[in-house]
Amino acid sequence: MTKLAVLGGGTGLSTLLRGLKKLPFDISAIVSVCDDGSSTGRLREEFNTPAVGDIRKVLISLSEDEENVSKLFDYRFNTSSDLDGHTLGNLLLTGADDITGNMSDAIELVNSLLRLKGKVIPLTEDNVTLIGEMANGEIVSGEHNITESQEKIKKVYYEQTPTVNEDVLTALKTADAIILSMGSLFTSIIPNLICKEVIEEIDKSSAKIIYVCNIMTQPGETDDFSVTDHVKLINMYLGKRKIDAVVLNTGHIDDSIIKNYVTTEQKDLVKVDRDNLNKMYVDTIENDYISIENGMIRHNTLRVAIDIISYLLD
Repeated sequence: MTKLAVLGGGTGLSTLLRGLKKLPFDISAIVSVCDDGSSTGRLREEFNTPAVGDIRKVLISLSEDEENVSKLFDYRFNTSSDLDGHTLGNLLLTGADDITGNMSDAIELVNSLLRLKGKVIPLTEDNVTLIGEMANGEIVSGEHNITESQEKIKKVYYEQTPTVNEDVLTALKTADAIILSMGSLFTSIIPNLICKEVIEEIDKSSAKIIYVCNIMTQPGETDDFSVTDHVKLINMYLGKRKIDAVVLNTGHIDDSIIKNYVTTEQKDLVKVDRDNLNKMYVDTIENDYISIENGMIRHNTLRVAIDIISYLLD
């Protein structure tokens, strides 16, 4: 069975995993744990744990009964007590962390109940704080504040160097392919790549490095970016090894949907520039990956998964 080490965080990673889990892949999902908003932020402050919000999303996406697990884990309390705003899944993971003594074992405990189609690995057990240096020189502390800032992000780094989970390094060492998921580059993907041990392990690997490119740009991070711009930015954070292949969308999206993204979210289509990718000797995995859900643009991740396995077996 083809072994995948899939790196990311937040909605992008969990969305991609929904497609990958349907094919015969041995999946290790490596989750950046720098989220500090809402329920997750409060639990981090009170219990000094890694961020559980993104882990919760990934657990749901890899579960066999995703619909019912989502209803349970995403249930958010609406009350006048201290429980207000917390999700049940976040509380469960925090309790499991307290019982087992670390987040990795907490995930394994939850896994034994959910029968996940893959392994979920937090990048670190540390309670990390992501720092953003903005284009105007401002230093912003915390993922939530970075994403809320109106300034363009120049680079990100950790306030204190985290200790990388040994299971992360093992997953990279044994992977047949290393997949960088779609999602926020600076707050979901790159936080996995600013750890020296991760880059060293990727450099030693002969696994293909595949990046699933975003369909839309993100304000403050990738304004006016082409596919090549995404690849170049990630390659800046990688070591000797660079991206081998990029998954890019060739499907059509109605102008009305694009216009709505531009006016309401300041997002636009990522430009597809194959000539520049060819000059960089980056393979392209292309198809119509568009799925429209309630007017929102999403990846058809089953189609992405099928094309990834075809590329690896070619």
